[in-house]
Amino acid sequence: MATTKWVLDPTHSELQFKVKHLMITTVTGKLNDFSAELVSQADDFNDAQVSFEAKTSSIDTGNTDRDNHLKSGDFFDAEKYPVISFKSTALVKDGDDYKLTGELTLKEVTKSVKLDVEFGGIATDPWGNVKAGFTLSGKIKRTDFGLNWNAALETGGVMVSEEVRIMAELQFVKQA
Repeated sequence: MATTKWVLDPTHSELQFKVKHLMITTVTGKLNDFSAELVSQADDFNDAQVSFEAKTSSIDTGNTDRDNHLKSGDFFDAEKYPVISFKSTALVKDGDDYKLTGELTLKEVTKSVKLDVEFGGIATDPWGNVKAGFTLSGKIKRTDFGLNWNAALETGGVMVSEEVRIMAELQFVKQA
C-alpha cells in the first residue's frame, strides 16, 4: 500500500486556545502562522503520523497589549522560543473518530499530550483537490511547559487559569 501525504490548507484551518481570565470569563486566542502534515498508508488514517509547527510570534487574542505580554518572557518568550511543535506517537481509531497521542514541545519542554480527533470526512473541491477535515480538541496544563506567570487576586483565585483548552479545525490537501 502506498504512503499518502496530506498537507495543511492554511486558508481553511485554524489553531485556537482558550484560557480562563480572572476565573470568570474565557479568553480565546489563535496562532495565525502554523503548518501541519499528515502521512498515512491506510485510507481510514488509522496508521497516520501527524506533525505541526506554530510560530509563537503569531499569537493573536485580538488585543495588542495582551498579545505582546503573551509573546514576552512572562509566557511564550517568542524571541527565544519561536516554535511550538507536535509530533504524533499514536493514533487510535475510536468509532468514527480518533484519539491522538503525541509529543508537544513548547519552550524546549516536551510532554506527552492526548487529543480527541473528530473526523469530518473527505471531499473533493471544485478544482479537483481531495481534502480531509479534522477537528482536534484537548487540554494542557500551561505550567507543565514553563508558562508560569500569574497574579493572585485580592478576592482569591488567580488571574490566569492553569488549564488551557486547545482546539483546531484542520483541512488537509492530498498530495499526488
